[in-house]
Amino acid sequence: MSQENLDVVKNAWRAFAGHDAAEIEPFFAEDAEWLAPPGNATAVALGGPSHLVGRKVIVDFIAVDFLRMFVRDVAIDFHGMYAAGDRVIVEETMTATLANGNAYANDYCFVFELRDGRIHRVREYMDTARAHRMVFGTPA
Repeated sequence: MSQENLDVVKNAWRAFAGHDAAEIEPFFAEDAEWLAPPGNATAVALGGPSHLVGRKVIVDFIAVDFLRMFVRDVAIDFHGMYAAGDRVIVEETMTATLANGNAYANDYCFVFELRDGRIHRVREYMDTARAHRMVFGTPA
């Protein structure tokens, strides 16, 4: 099961990169959740929540809202993907150009929890103070 879940997450990341809602949607359970740190710079800048609930909300964020914040030169450098049971851990660094013209570079760790071959929950961890400096020029 671990390898199958790892494959689901790898394929999901490929779909995320295309920002096509129809390609992203099948990877998530209807009742999926995406939890990021409260008050993270992306949520604050976009005026949205840090806890996304429901497949449609998550897909809309990846397909539409993400592109309002990270406008060009988005690149992901994967450092590792690890699977055990129903969990897949992804370590990465993301770089991009922000809507305000600033360069963005931050390290992330994602914990994907899968159920019946679909992503049920994502817990996202990043350096929130670093992101706030790049987005707003000040720490959180």
